[in-house]
Amino acid sequence: MKLQILGTGCAKCNNLMQATEKAAQALGVPYELEKVTDLRQIMAFGVMTTPALVVDGKVKVSGKVPSVEEIKAMLQ
Repeated sequence: MKLQILGTGCAKCNNLMQATEKAAQALGVPYELEKVTDLRQIMAFGVMTTPALVVDGKVKVSGKVPSVEEIKAMLQ
């Protein structure tokens, strides 16, 4: 599973990255976590507000940091 965190490195972006990692580890799924900070790449996903979580190429959430439980649901 490829997980991407889209954002410029703000506190919310870091929180989303940590929560996503916790959720993936809790589910025990193999994953690759990538942080995308380039604005052109972020805009290519159609994301206008960060942070955003992309799972296997699909934007699951943008503009907020969901809870670990919410992220688990997105990963299943």
